Amino acid sequence: MQTPPDRHPYPSHWEADVVLRDGGTARIRPITAEDADRLVSFFEQVSDESKYYRFFAPYPRLSAKDVHRFTHHDHVDRVGLAATVGGEFIATVRFDRIDAQGRAAPAPADEAEVAFLVQDAHQGRGVASALLEHIAAVARERGIRRFAAEVLPANTKMVKVFTDAGYQQQRSFEDGVVRLELDLEPTDRSLAVQRAREQRAEARSVQRLLAPGSVAVIGAGRSPDGVGRGILRNLLDAGFTGRLYAVNGSLPEGTAEIDGVPAHRTVREIGEPVDLAVVSVPAERVPQAVTDCGEHGVQGLVVISAGYAESGPEGRERQRELVRRARTYGMRIIGPNAFGVINTSPEVRLNASLAPELPLAGSLGLFTQSGAIGIALLSRLHRRGRGLWGLSTCVSAGNRADVSGNDVLQYWYDDPDTDVALMYLESIGNPRKFTRLARRTAAVKPLVVVQGARHSGIAPTGHAGAATRLPHATVSALLRQAGVIRVDTVTELVDAGLLLAGQPLPAGPRVAILGNSESLGLLTYDACVAEGLRPLPPRDLTTAAAPDDFRAALTAALADDGCDSVVVTMIPSLGESTRQGEDKSLAAALRAAAATCPTKPVTVVHVELGGLAEALSAAASTGPRAATAIGPADRAPEPQAQETARAAQETAPAAQETAPAAQQAAPTAHEAAPAQQPPTTTQQPPKPPPHHRIPAYPAAERAVRALAEAVKYAQWRRDIAEPGKVPEYDDIDEQGAGDLIEHLLAKADDPRGLTLEADDARDLLGRYGIGVRQALPAPDADTAARAAHEAGYPVALKTTAPHLRHRPDLGGVRLDLADEEQLRRAYRELTHTLGRPAELRPVVQAMVSRGVDTVVRAGHDPVAGAVLSFGLAGAASELLGDTAHRLIPVTDRDAGNLVRSIRTAPLLFGWRGSAPVDAGALEELLMRVSRLVDDHPEVVTVSLEPVVVAQEGLSVLSATVRLAPPPARDDLGPRTLPAY
Repeated sequence: MQTPPDRHPYPSHWEADVVLRDGGTARIRPITAEDADRLVSFFEQVSDESKYYRFFAPYPRLSAKDVHRFTHHDHVDRVGLAATVGGEFIATVRFDRIDAQGRAAPAPADEAEVAFLVQDAHQGRGVASALLEHIAAVARERGIRRFAAEVLPANTKMVKVFTDAGYQQQRSFEDGVVRLELDLEPTDRSLAVQRAREQRAEARSVQRLLAPGSVAVIGAGRSPDGVGRGILRNLLDAGFTGRLYAVNGSLPEGTAEIDGVPAHRTVREIGEPVDLAVVSVPAERVPQAVTDCGEHGVQGLVVISAGYAESGPEGRERQRELVRRARTYGMRIIGPNAFGVINTSPEVRLNASLAPELPLAGSLGLFTQSGAIGIALLSRLHRRGRGLWGLSTCVSAGNRADVSGNDVLQYWYDDPDTDVALMYLESIGNPRKFTRLARRTAAVKPLVVVQGARHSGIAPTGHAGAATRLPHATVSALLRQAGVIRVDTVTELVDAGLLLAGQPLPAGPRVAILGNSESLGLLTYDACVAEGLRPLPPRDLTTAAAPDDFRAALTAALADDGCDSVVVTMIPSLGESTRQGEDKSLAAALRAAAATCPTKPVTVVHVELGGLAEALSAAASTGPRAATAIGPADRAPEPQAQETARAAQETAPAAQETAPAAQQAAPTAHEAAPAQQPPTTTQQPPKPPPHHRIPAYPAAERAVRALAEAVKYAQWRRDIAEPGKVPEYDDIDEQGAGDLIEHLLAKADDPRGLTLEADDARDLLGRYGIGVRQALPAPDADTAARAAHEAGYPVALKTTAPHLRHRPDLGGVRLDLADEEQLRRAYRELTHTLGRPAELRPVVQAMVSRGVDTVVRAGHDPVAGAVLSFGLAGAASELLGDTAHRLIPVTDRDAGNLVRSIRTAPLLFGWRGSAPVDAGALEELLMRVSRLVDDHPEVVTVSLEPVVVAQEGLSVLSATVRLAPPPARDDLGPRTLPAY
């Protein structure tokens, strides 16, 4: 019997958009009584074989009773979900709760029988796998812990769906049927399977946008000055290798072409498939264009049109409708308000953007949320790269209503043409997922990020996404923990990108400095020290140094085992007539020296030597594409590369381009430096040959900062090879802590949670081996004296009023009170100076060993997840923001790095002759707090302040703990696109 709708209303939160294996999208939603006609139509399009596999017998059509049963659900014991495209069913899944005998049963029975049916035309797209993830999440929500499924042995595709899901399962064979039982509790394997499928699907969805076989420009008007017409021209000038179509609803009758491209009034008139549509029409005409594209089977959209969320509430609703309409047809969107997309691959040559020229092909991937910044970055890369540092792909996502930086990271992860990823972000819609993807990507190729709107705390109006409460400094620290190279400006983004694209990763922080200016060498030395590098004394070659002197000095520096990288500094010689020739000779000398040691990076600091920078970039010969000392590229060069390397030392000066560590050695090629001419439709500029290009910088600080980022990134790559471990402690009472938390939450008056009383907080922390010193209330002087006698002298008297708490600078603390007389005198002074005891809330606490006061905090951010923070106590650290952060759970390596990463860390390790503290005890405390918060997500805030760390051991003097219902973990649920 259908459960009354008022008892179990329609579960709208089960609705979700998903990306399928082939990059298309589908919508998953509950099946309702209104879906009867859709179900019948869907069933009619399923083959007889698929029906037989589903029902174990010929089943040509559904009876009225079947239709009613399959469309009427109580959303508790009987649930049905459908995957839809274009509003029509392409697959269904349902479960029925059963008892131990396999009969229909209500809760609390915790097993259900599950069955799928996928339309034949959509089999192989990963629809059933996506449905299984979602129906399993629904089942867990409704208290179901196991699925049972019966499958015919010949139905190998469905058997594979279940066995590949990663859940713990049992398999048996009886009466000619395979019976599968799946435990629905997520496992490490099921989560890994889910994320691997997510990566393949999202990467494929971006690939369909960046490598289309055909493109239609909607809005390519008759006026040559229009935006659509300009994009069509840019596609033509780039030499796009696929088919092009111009679409304009106002075309006069008889117009067959625009700029030599077949022209049509609507996409539906095009007689061939269209992979990508670039939409550049007024916002009010976009919905019809999207519908036309969906009906024609277009795979993806780049929406250049503006007038969406960036324009206010009305535009935001228009943007939501745009995304909903596109997803209805399984299409993904870049934009709206987008600058466009670029793919320089010779097999594609796509410039579906507002950029007038296709950049040179190269290994830099670029993502930006701002069209203006995208233009600036493209221009700067072209100018700084001298036409030789090129792009692989560029995505300027505008309002990123659908495709975001996370999707592009999924694509870049295994894109062989992208060696370094550059991103300009103004907001991070899902920091938890971004951090996870960034960590995986950074493990194989550098990821450099600059974030705009850092200090305003306001995301651009066009960007939708949940906001994090974490300050920018905390987000930056968490990104660095994930291996992201965080820079502050677009200039630094380009500086770091060029170094990482053209040089190997350094093996350490030791930097040799040589050049023809003592002053410039000293400036470089100071910059290295400021960036945490270990510079060697600069070597001054004097202003009389010739190219051969530079070559010899650089060769010697690179051969020194005590050097990990080299910065070459130089000032111009006098005389314009001789400078150009000297620039070329000097560049050749430096390239030849660098070729002798391809595993160490070389950078150049030059002063007003444009010719030198250009000559350094332009490599005239080749050497091996050498691997760096880090990562999977550690392999011997190919024989051809070894032969070329020997030739490079015997003949003309050569340069060797070293790929990032993730890339394999590539064949060499002999090409002269290409002229800096704009690309044409007949000749695409070749991708730069694999040379060791040396980046040049106009200031020492910029060169050193880029090098320092490379050093830190290389160290991170080494660290993740041995990531550390989360220790187990025998004295942790996880079950007891869980029972206590459940009890405390049950008696809380506020359903949103509660802040624990001191005794409860001490009890909970004690179950994780975290002792908190007892503070005895002292509402009057006599009670204070009795408390001091109980605690034992010497004691401390301090206030706990909120406005005085942790503020010793306000005089609310008296230490080392040796006897009752001193205690009573201190009590009178406090109450006379600061207020009545009822306001001050004084307490008495036994004195502990002297040490360094620190602060340990942990908390749950609704977007970023659980975060552990550490710093020294006191106004100075708070004023400087000197706090370090790590994502929970932390490993032993994380804890050690956390303690040492604050700027005031020397105070813990014997600064100015002081005794070093017990760092081991501090690291253990950090790991215990991490375990508590990780094991019990109901612990939403922990604050230990102060924690006095002595030479031996530590003391936690005060603790604050807040409990609340555990926040939702969106990263552990089934795959979904952001809701719109």
